[in-house]
Amino acid sequence: MPVDSPAASQSAPLVSDSRTFKRAIRDLVDGAVVHRELWLELGWQDIKQRYRRSVIGPFWITIATGVTAGALALLWSVLLNADVATLLPQLTVGFILWSFIQNSIIDGSEVFIANEGLIKQLPAPLSVHVYRLVWRQLLFLAHNAIILVIVLAIFPPKHWSWTQLSIIPAIVMLAITAVWVAMFFGILATRFRDISPLLTALTQLLFYVTPVVWTLDTVPGGNSERAQLVKLNPLYHYLELVRGPLIGKPFDPQHWYVVLGCTVIGVALTLLLMKQFRSRVAYWV
Repeated sequence: MPVDSPAASQSAPLVSDSRTFKRAIRDLVDGAVVHRELWLELGWQDIKQRYRRSVIGPFWITIATGVTAGALALLWSVLLNADVATLLPQLTVGFILWSFIQNSIIDGSEVFIANEGLIKQLPAPLSVHVYRLVWRQLLFLAHNAIILVIVLAIFPPKHWSWTQLSIIPAIVMLAITAVWVAMFFGILATRFRDISPLLTALTQLLFYVTPVVWTLDTVPGGNSERAQLVKLNPLYHYLELVRGPLIGKPFDPQHWYVVLGCTVIGVALTLLLMKQFRSRVAYWV
């Protein structure tokens, strides 16, 4: 019976598992669990560095959000003859959520380019930089939530029910979406640098076609068939998934169906992209 010689075994090519779904999933898991303290600390340092020597720090964003939402609520209440008590909570939640979504997309497309030095010098999973970005955006979201608490205290929802608790899994879904969006566009934009400015222009366009400063309830003819085309926009469902419970709207499972479907598809595409190109990001940056 022939036996392989040591020389033959040493000369046999080694099969690399760098382009496997196992390595892609391990990157996400290790980044979230093993290197948790790293991205938590880096994300916190990002905020401290950004508002260094500032008296009120990130609360400038909170003030800007509150002033903008209040001014637009007064304007739209005059133009549409609508109730400020209804418009202000909707606008406030819309602005806060849109800021999180927009920054996750735009900053996510540059997440690896911005961390070129760390990627080349720090032996850590790529997902660490994505988690750092999402954690930073969640901290900004928490700061902006202060103005929302004030608005809801002044203009509380008319109807409260147990469905308001769905805000907790909704925020979780928003964070999961931010992770795969940042990872997906981050890899693509690292290889094709035109994607980042393209996404910036696209998000500006989406702001106007997405019910951020307006809703189907406040626009005349909001129940028409033409207005229902807005529901084809996935971002509409992401907004309503969080905004609906906060302003006391009835629970609509359609938003969950769309968001879950987008999440499954997005995670699958992201894993496929990571499988093929995760190991090449360090060379592209």
